[in-house]
Amino acid sequence: MVFLSRAVSSNQPQNDQTDHDDATETTIYGTRWASRDIPRYEMPDEEMPANVAYRMIKDEIELDGTPALNLASFVTTFMEDEAEQLMKENLSKNFIDFEEYPQTAEISNRCVNIIARLFHAPMDKPEAEALGCSTVGSSEAIILATLAMKRRWQTARKEKGLPYDKPNMIMGANCQVAWHKAMRYLEVESREVPCTEDLLYMDPKKAVDWADENTIGICAILGSTYTGHYEDVKTLDSLLEAKCKEKGWDIGIHVDAASGGFVAPFVYPELVWDFRLERVYSINVSGHKYGLTYPGIGWALWRSKKYLPEDLIFNINYLGSDQASFTFNFSKGASNIIAQYYVLIRLGKVGFTHIMKNLVSTADYLADKLENTGKFVILSERGGKGVPLVAFRLKEKKLYDEFDVSAKLRERGWIVPAYTMAHAMEHLKLLRVVVREDFSRNRSEILIRDINSTIAALNLWDEKEAENHRKFRNRSARHNHRSSFSLVHGKVQPNDKDSKSHKKHDAPGVC
Repeated sequence: MVFLSRAVSSNQPQNDQTDHDDATETTIYGTRWASRDIPRYEMPDEEMPANVAYRMIKDEIELDGTPALNLASFVTTFMEDEAEQLMKENLSKNFIDFEEYPQTAEISNRCVNIIARLFHAPMDKPEAEALGCSTVGSSEAIILATLAMKRRWQTARKEKGLPYDKPNMIMGANCQVAWHKAMRYLEVESREVPCTEDLLYMDPKKAVDWADENTIGICAILGSTYTGHYEDVKTLDSLLEAKCKEKGWDIGIHVDAASGGFVAPFVYPELVWDFRLERVYSINVSGHKYGLTYPGIGWALWRSKKYLPEDLIFNINYLGSDQASFTFNFSKGASNIIAQYYVLIRLGKVGFTHIMKNLVSTADYLADKLENTGKFVILSERGGKGVPLVAFRLKEKKLYDEFDVSAKLRERGWIVPAYTMAHAMEHLKLLRVVVREDFSRNRSEILIRDINSTIAALNLWDEKEAENHRKFRNRSARHNHRSSFSLVHGKVQPNDKDSKSHKKHDAPGVC
């Protein structure tokens, strides 16, 4: 049986005819709001319906890249629904208000304790207990740790009646931009050990050789932004200990474990890099990288209160209770701290080990596949001896370069950064794929397929086509949003809109 409907004549009475005004138009795209440009630089005079504001903003940010395909960033792009629900339920909480939210403060304390023990902080006597605090990321943690080292050095120099106006700190030229900020903001001379063809990260012997009586500390990186390498903190500790005994100095090591702090303990536990070494005075780690929490959480830890000068800690009571504060920002959301705690107790050591070993396995698989094409040289470590990423370059000089490969992959949705190596090695161009929690083996297979297709397409280029593609790329909107300043070898230089001399290929800054 077939049901047939009758088309009603226009002369028949209509029972549902009503007058429509703007408030009852069918969809957002049928309203007057859709025919106007979204307010950009000035607050509008009139109100906008909530659903319209939501839709207009949502439509605009749809033009962003897909987080899951952003292989440039170390920052977490996946959390479980339960973690997201906890974050949503606590978005309105201001972490700094301990009196109002005491249990949130307790959760932060628990996180500090868990991470301190993970990094083998001394726990044998109360007077030598480690200290720590949450931050909005490793950049804040690095600046706080540098400030503590500088103040401690200044105090010691003053007590001896020695000059204290020329502090310096030693690090590899492969350091992340947060270290350049710390040195500039805190007026500390940055001594950067250059990278070489044979060693793309800091040489511990050269670092110690550069130390003098004005050195406030040496930074060792556990997971270089450029290539993922773990620097040799154990050798650095041994050499520095010998020099300090010889010279009568007290120079500490700060370990920048932003990327590797939540990886090495589970994949490479025999690596000694943390508070097991006597000269390691402080460590920072990013919860929003391999701590598997959404952006906005980092941690700074000190070996004991001896290494965090008391005069840097502010004690306040105007929020209803006595509390100590050592941060640059005062108010901040509590949701990321709560999410970090969720991850730590949800996964435990076994869960973290399973995830990190999977990431290392995927990174090794991707490196092997790229190497087996015969077109690439792998520059990163394998087997868990560095953070799970693949840094690679073209094996042979071609009409195209790594930046062309990156741009071509972007046409397929992938964000694979191309950049030049650190100071003294700027001639070396490389690409990098960061393997995060949601980068599965299946996704790596698709990436390999697209890289092979990209190379095949680039091999068809002639000089004119290559030139045209680069001109188009430089003029595209995606590449025109650059800041007013560039960082060149640790020095800030203004970007003139008409200037072509600014550095275009800095390594991607990751917080």
